[in-house]
Amino acid sequence: MSESRMNPKVDAFLSRSNSWREEFETLRDIALTCELDEELKWGVPCYTSQSKNIVLMHGFKEYCALLFPKGALLKDIDKILIQQTENVQAARQIRFTNVQEIKKIQSSIKAYIQEAIEVEKAGLKVESKKMIESSIPEELQHKFGEVSGLEEAFKALTPGRQRAYILHISQAKQAKTREARVQKYVQPILNGKGLND
Repeated sequence: MSESRMNPKVDAFLSRSNSWREEFETLRDIALTCELDEELKWGVPCYTSQSKNIVLMHGFKEYCALLFPKGALLKDIDKILIQQTENVQAARQIRFTNVQEIKKIQSSIKAYIQEAIEVEKAGLKVESKKMIESSIPEELQHKFGEVSGLEEAFKALTPGRQRAYILHISQAKQAKTREARVQKYVQPILNGKGLND
């Protein structure tokens, strides 16, 4: 592992980690042997190649994971990649519950990281599922007619931001709740912001 590639911000992250510290340290060693640069992005260790995100480490209650932002493009020869939810299009995880699991598939992890680097070098992109006009909730469509510029602002959002709004609004069971959600996000949409921005 190259000491020069180690980032002090990740050292601090690891020192504050109450759970998964040993697993994170093992995953860090693997990532750094793949000649990746280490950064802290979104509050978690992120490993990059030529400033492109290759893999991130995340800790959850039940498991820790390596997350590949473009994991959907990997061949997944060992069938170890997991799509977190049906709504996640590009990212895939490899999940672990202990260090032994990591060590057992260390060579596979390295191979997946190398493949992810090649995906970035080739400039490949995950094709996102297009938003279908009919999938826009009725309450949001009505608001388009009421608020000047809202529809244009919504269509100017990235597909991921549009999708997040559509899913959030649609998941409400009652029309009243859907309407309240639409109302709450009119101004953020007009400001070009996403659901969680």
